[in-house]
Amino acid sequence: MKLKEVFNKYWGWLFLIVPIVMQIIFFYIPMFQGVFYSFTNWTGLTYNFDFVGLNNYKLLASDTKFIKAIGFTVILTLGMIIGQIVLGIFIARTLNAKIKGQSFFRAWFFFPAVLSGLTVSLIFKQIFNYGLPKIGEVFGIEALQTSLLGTTKGAIIAVIFVMLWQGVAMPIIIFLSGLQSIPTEIVEAATIDGADSKQIFWNIELPYLLPSISMVFIMALKSGLTAFDQIFALSGGGPNNATTSLGLLVYNYAFKNNHYGYANAIAIILFILIALISFAQLKLSKKFEI
Repeated sequence: MKLKEVFNKYWGWLFLIVPIVMQIIFFYIPMFQGVFYSFTNWTGLTYNFDFVGLNNYKLLASDTKFIKAIGFTVILTLGMIIGQIVLGIFIARTLNAKIKGQSFFRAWFFFPAVLSGLTVSLIFKQIFNYGLPKIGEVFGIEALQTSLLGTTKGAIIAVIFVMLWQGVAMPIIIFLSGLQSIPTEIVEAATIDGADSKQIFWNIELPYLLPSISMVFIMALKSGLTAFDQIFALSGGGPNNATTSLGLLVYNYAFKNNHYGYANAIAIILFILIALISFAQLKLSKKFEI
């Protein structure tokens, strides 16, 4: 076969070479290196390290910071999943209705998605530390006079609120797209037969939205389990590590304590958790899809 014929037959594969090479260099190689270093006591400062086997994983069982980070990460992840699905569907249904200024409100609710997470967190940090306490002083509202970020429960609520405020934008678009894909004939037929709004939602809209819910679930799961930048800018993991997520804990151990091997062990545990939950959710959602 001549070179020209080979090129004409396989030229499309040339477009895959660059992304495949970059994927190998910047994802797979670091991933396997991380797995290897999780079995060592590497500090990240020198080339010297000792192979410690499963010792890093054994230490995790008695690490109070790790256990506390798991607790907060679970709360945050559940808040993100429930909040993004419930709020996303509710707002999407509202925006799908025939209301005045429909295009404006759709753009308004999507606006947070185009902002930087760090920028949003820094803005809300000022609001929580100075804005709300000042409002509390002026109107005599005792609950607002103390910064939310200064208390354990307040900081957790503040983090979930900020991440939901920005994170719900994309699910709204996904659910809105799912609602608009429903054949109008089915909805009209159900309406003629006397079905009310609740019946249409539970028996028509929700089954059609299951693929969208599955997608949003995975997105929310990922954002909750790997949350880092927004928490880092908003609360720094405080007070007293109350808002330290697993992602932030990995950062603290790696770059503040120079325990790179131990940090990699936490990252591997996090990776396995995300993979297992995502796989189980995908298998479960396929049983209920139309």
